[in-house]
Amino acid sequence: MNSQGLVDSFSEFKDFKNIDRPTMMKVLEDVFRTLLRKKYGSDENFDVIVNTEKGDLEIWRRRNIVEDLAVEDPNTQIPLSEAIKLEPDYSVGEEAIEEITFESFGRRAILTAKQTLASRVSELENEELFKKYQDR
Repeated sequence: MNSQGLVDSFSEFKDFKNIDRPTMMKVLEDVFRTLLRKKYGSDENFDVIVNTEKGDLEIWRRRNIVEDLAVEDPNTQIPLSEAIKLEPDYSVGEEAIEEITFESFGRRAILTAKQTLASRVSELENEELFKKYQDR
């Protein structure tokens, strides 16, 4: 499944459960940030962009470019030789930006994301029901 499929399935949840767009976007971003933390240990140097109008999702990773043998943290630093493969005119000291493909998470992580998504939507639905009947 690609990001389009996951966003589509979330849109179905959203429409069926009457969840507003900002909440939907926040939940979807949270699910992917959780995946990023599991895979990379942190989500601080990642940008998750959810475009519900187009129905797509982009994840961008920012890392500082260092000399090839000077990499201390591969999550926040990238060797110059790898950065040049992304874009030939990068140099040491700059920030390299690369897109993380949805497929790089693996099938198991994608299934976990779908389950987490369903769970979060269910929680939101329960909160809405509680608010609706709280004053009775």
